[in-house]
Amino acid sequence: MNGGNDMQGKILVVSPMEGFLERSVIKKIEEQGFSVSMFHGAINELEKERDQIELVILFMSEGIEDMTDRLVYLKDMMNDLDRRMIVIGETSEYEHVLKTIPEMLILRWFKRPLSMDDLMQCVLRYMEENTGEKRKKTILIVDDDITYMRTVYEWLKDTYHVGMAGSGIQAISYLAKNQADLVLLDYEMPIADGPQVLSMLKNDSETDQIPVMFLTGHGDRESVMSVVGLKPADYLLKTIDKQGLLDKLEEFFKRRNGYI
Repeated sequence: MNGGNDMQGKILVVSPMEGFLERSVIKKIEEQGFSVSMFHGAINELEKERDQIELVILFMSEGIEDMTDRLVYLKDMMNDLDRRMIVIGETSEYEHVLKTIPEMLILRWFKRPLSMDDLMQCVLRYMEENTGEKRKKTILIVDDDITYMRTVYEWLKDTYHVGMAGSGIQAISYLAKNQADLVLLDYEMPIADGPQVLSMLKNDSETDQIPVMFLTGHGDRESVMSVVGLKPADYLLKTIDKQGLLDKLEEFFKRRNGYI
């Protein structure tokens, strides 16, 4: 069942079966202009629209015990894409779901009998705050210095969705499965250094448009000029502090969006 504007992303309704309540919820959501997909089958059915899913609504009922593999898939998908789930069901069913889905990924739990108005308010608020231009930008940090990478993660996590990769290979693997609006790339890393990783990204049609900023401990002109041909978005010293980095990133995204 599909309708609405795909540019807003999709809401995924998951249930062991398709009953009257599920159909009623789908109809209400589609009336608000959102695209909805119903899922109660094989996992491979989700792969083609995985990245479009903004919110998951899980109906719990008899048969939920047989959906463990699908719950694991949904948990991994929500972790990767930073999405959330609304759960509908009884206390015992909810407790069963919590064995697989961490509570931090659950936006809200609704007990039956379901208040349709409360559910729709929750859905609309979440979609308004997490889709389109209001969606947080995703930044991937790539650095073999785990301590520094975690520090930058802590600085950025409240403002951006943040991914982390400890090597160039991990970064390539991350970007094969996830979207990023910007990569903060360590200039000096073992095996594949920053310029080599950027070159690989530029040579792949799937990643060649992702902007990359180098993070480095060097500020000499020679280091800067050696990567100009790769067209990095910027070149930041690792001595930059939290506010300085946040200001740089805010300015970058404003320029990219044409606001300045």
